[in-house]
Amino acid sequence: MTTPLTFRERFALGQQQRKRMRRAEHAGWQPKLRRADPLRLLAASMQGRVPDLIEIKYQRMACSPFGFFRGAVPVMAYDLSLGSNTGLHTQLCGDAHVRNLGAFAAPDGRLVFDINDFDETLPGPFEWDIKRMAASLILAGREAGAKHGHCRDAALGFLSSYRTMMHTFAHMPVLQLARYMVHRLHDVEPVSQILLIAERATPLHNLEALTVPASATKTTGARPITKRPPVAAAPARIFKTNPPDLTRIHGKLAQNILDSLTTYAESLQPERRHFLAQYARCDVAFKIVGTGSVGLRDYCIYLEGNGPKDPLFLQIKEEVHSAYTPYLADTPFPVHQGRRVVEGQRAMQLQSDPFLGWTSIDGRDFLVRQLNDHKAAVEMSELKSAGLLEYAAVCGETLARGHARSGDPAMLAGYIGTSPRFDEAVAHFAADYADQTEKDWQTLLHSRHHATPAARQSRTESRTTAAKPASTVGSARGSKKKSRLSAK
Repeated sequence: MTTPLTFRERFALGQQQRKRMRRAEHAGWQPKLRRADPLRLLAASMQGRVPDLIEIKYQRMACSPFGFFRGAVPVMAYDLSLGSNTGLHTQLCGDAHVRNLGAFAAPDGRLVFDINDFDETLPGPFEWDIKRMAASLILAGREAGAKHGHCRDAALGFLSSYRTMMHTFAHMPVLQLARYMVHRLHDVEPVSQILLIAERATPLHNLEALTVPASATKTTGARPITKRPPVAAAPARIFKTNPPDLTRIHGKLAQNILDSLTTYAESLQPERRHFLAQYARCDVAFKIVGTGSVGLRDYCIYLEGNGPKDPLFLQIKEEVHSAYTPYLADTPFPVHQGRRVVEGQRAMQLQSDPFLGWTSIDGRDFLVRQLNDHKAAVEMSELKSAGLLEYAAVCGETLARGHARSGDPAMLAGYIGTSPRFDEAVAHFAADYADQTEKDWQTLLHSRHHATPAARQSRTESRTTAAKPASTVGSARGSKKKSRLSAK
C-alpha cells in the first residue's frame, strides 16, 4: 500500500502548479481565440433531442442573458478549453450557477442546501466550476437589477468565501470534512426563503400540483397502463395533462418506462430497493424541465405506498455525454451516462436523494431520482444588493465543500494561496465573460429575428406540435407523429 503524501507535500504540489498556470492568467478571456460559432455549438448539442421541443429551449434561452447562460453549457465548455488550465482536477458540477444550488430532503428527512444539478458532471480542472459560478453571479445580479459594483462585489465575495473555506477544509480531519455542514443558512435571506419554500414542497403538495382525480378524465379516452404487478389496479389519481410541460403517456412507451424500474432497482442499495418494492405504480407522464435539459426525454412515474396519501414521484431523466467530454478525453468516466451523473453527485454532495439511481430505456441512458421532494431554488428577485452578497458567500462555501470532498483540498489551497490574487483574476474573467454572454444572447436574438420565413413557419409548427399530449406525440414508433419521444 502506497504511503499517502503529507499535508505539506500536497500543499507544495498545489503551489508548484502555478508554474503551469499563474494565478493572474485566470483573468484572461480572449474572444479572438474562438474558432467555433457559439450558435453552431448549441445546434450540435441538440442532436438526438426531441425535435418538437428544441424550439422551447431556444425560447427559454432568449428570455435573458442569464437564461442564455443556463442553456449554453456547450459554449462555455468550449470557451474554457481554449486557454490553459491548472491541471488540478476535482469532480466538476459542470453547470455551476446560482439556480443549481437549492434545498431538498435528505435521507433522514431533514432539509439540506447543496448543489443539486449534475447533468454535466465530470472530473476536470477545478477552476472551470469557479469561473462558471462567478459569471453566473454577475449575470443573475444584473437580471435582478443590482448595480454593477454589487455584481462585482458578489463575485469577489464568492471567491473569497471559496478560498477561505478551502484552506479550512485542507486542515480538517478527513471524517470531519466528510460530515461538514454549511451553517448560517437561516440567517441568509435568499437561502431562508428557499428553505421556507422547500418545507411546503411535500409529497402531498406535489400530489395536488401534478395529478387530478382519475374520475375527472373518464371522458378523455385515455387508455390504462397494462396491468403488471405491482401496478395499482385502479389509481384514485392520475397525472394532469398540461401540454407541453406535462403530458400523460400510455401504451407501449409507458410500459417500457415502468419496466425500466427493474434495472433501476439494481442500482439502489438493498434496503432502498426494499422500500421501492412497496410502492405500486399508478401513472406515467412526460415532463419538460429547466432550460439546458429541454428536449431530452424526461419521464415521471407516480407511485403509491400505504394508500393515496403516501405518494412517491420518480423522475426518469435522459442523460447524454457531458458538454466537457470532448475537452477532457483522458478523464475516465462510466460508459452509462446516468451512472456518471449519480457517481458525480454522490462524490460532491453531503447527502444525496435516497432514490438516486440509473436505468436504460430503448438504448438510452437515464438518471432516476425523486421529483420535487422538498426541492426549491433561489428566486432571481432575491439576488440584489445585500441578498446577492450573502448568497454569493454561501455559494463559495458550498462549492468549496463539493470540491474538497471529491478532490485534494490541500493541493487546491496550495494553488489558490491566501492572498486575493486568484480572486481578483477570476472576478475579472467573470465580468468579461458575462459581457460576452450578453453579446452571444444578442446574436441569438438577431438570428431568430432574421430567420427566413420558412424557418419561422417551422418554429410555429413546432410550438403547435409540442403542445400536443405526449400520448399522441410519442407513445409508439410506427408513425411520424408517434415516434417523437422514443425515436433514436
